[in-house]
Amino acid sequence: MASNGAKQPLLSGLVDSTLQTNNTHAPNRRRFRRVRSAPVTEFVPSDAGRSLSHPESIYGKFCPSLIQVAAFLAVYMCVGTLCFYLVRDDIEGTKTNPIIDAVYFVVVTMTTVGYGDLVPNTAFVKMLASVFVFLGMAIVGLILSKAADYLVEKQEILLIRALKKYHKKGPSQIMKDIESNRVRYKFLLTLAIMLLLMVVGTIFISSVEGLDLMNAIYFVCSTVTTLGYGDKSFSTRGGRAFAIFWILISTVGLGQFFFNVAEMFTESRQRALVNWVLTRKMTNLDLEAADIDNDGVVGAAEFVIYKLKEMGKITEEDISLVMEEFEDLDVDQSGTLSASDLVLAQTTQTKR
Repeated sequence: MASNGAKQPLLSGLVDSTLQTNNTHAPNRRRFRRVRSAPVTEFVPSDAGRSLSHPESIYGKFCPSLIQVAAFLAVYMCVGTLCFYLVRDDIEGTKTNPIIDAVYFVVVTMTTVGYGDLVPNTAFVKMLASVFVFLGMAIVGLILSKAADYLVEKQEILLIRALKKYHKKGPSQIMKDIESNRVRYKFLLTLAIMLLLMVVGTIFISSVEGLDLMNAIYFVCSTVTTLGYGDKSFSTRGGRAFAIFWILISTVGLGQFFFNVAEMFTESRQRALVNWVLTRKMTNLDLEAADIDNDGVVGAAEFVIYKLKEMGKITEEDISLVMEEFEDLDVDQSGTLSASDLVLAQTTQTKR
């Protein structure tokens, strides 16, 4: 990629020719400016007094909020516990308390641990378990994308303050550190959480289930990775009550940890690309590709757009869509936007 940078531009045809402004009607550089002909302030649409909100995702129906995910989990656990409690006689294996066993069976099914200490032995219960394992995997996926990430991000500021407690840094500097090192801190937090969960699980299993240290560590590893050979499982009432919460948290936490590892490597490669883009020498061909309005010179905005595209931050399609919106708002075809353009554009859209 770097070897071809001197011969030809990385980006050619930055925008479609139909989106270029006619130089006879537009100035050399497009600027947002206020003009004397602009309408007075009270006639200009304003967002004053209205708080900004994030646009609703087009995948909103498929990406529920944290509260919805918690509700799905609660309904799943309640319905699953009721179902497997009613068919408890058709589940064979080591049993303790009927309700605890039912909840425990739901959790090991949902997390795909499946020790084998409790197994369905009728066709109906097997089909029921098959349905619940697929529903459970979907809920675990939602939890990974919502709950775990939410909890980690809530701890980022605390971690920054802990790491920087010996340095005098204000809130703005702390937020800047969070933005620039977000992925790294999430990785460190999930690593610390996983180590804590594994230590707690090892200590509990060793003391309550009566396993030696090596077998307890083996049991913990086979559980959090959802391996679940079945040679080791929770057999006591207290152990299964602990497993209901510990298995769910630890398996979700491990999934989030591996996600953060992948995200950290991806960010590292992205930063390497950005560094290469910013340090490589510009050529005449690069300038030609960056010259959006074909006026023979490259302005600051054109240069920024070109570099962002090289870095993979934006695509040609993104630029084309933005330029189309600009052309729609530039009603008088002056090559600039003013308050009067906004009023005329919105009036035209209303009439349509």
